[in-house]
Amino acid sequence: MLTETLKSLFERDLKKLKLEIESYQNERKLWEIDQNISNSAGNLCLHLIGNLNTYIGAEIGKTGYVRNRPLEFSSKDIPKTELINKIEETTIVVNTALDSLSEADLNEIYPQIVFEKEMTTGFFLVHLATHLAYHLGQINYHRRLIN
Repeated sequence: MLTETLKSLFERDLKKLKLEIESYQNERKLWEIDQNISNSAGNLCLHLIGNLNTYIGAEIGKTGYVRNRPLEFSSKDIPKTELINKIEETTIVVNTALDSLSEADLNEIYPQIVFEKEMTTGFFLVHLATHLAYHLGQINYHRRLIN
């Protein structure tokens, strides 16, 4: 039951992330920052893609993805079409990985220590969904402020 809920939330929010990125009329605006905003929408998008591909794709889905977190925040001027392709690919990775989980798997300890203590896979997946939603809100705010 929780797996289906998580799939639905990730699908919804990744679709919304794609829509937010598509909504930037001027592609350069994706990478702008303001004195009150420290991360651009483009960098937050890369961060979310890296985060989900690491913790869901590589760890649960065994995709072999290797994260370069510093590049998520230092890369600039990646074409909007490339970001959109990465979001679409991430959606497939997330769905495939979550399809591999049973309800019992959600109660198992997540294989990595992420917050300096053990947690269940279910708990961590809920955290990842809220992390996505948090940064999605920042991207929406960025778009409305900068665009």
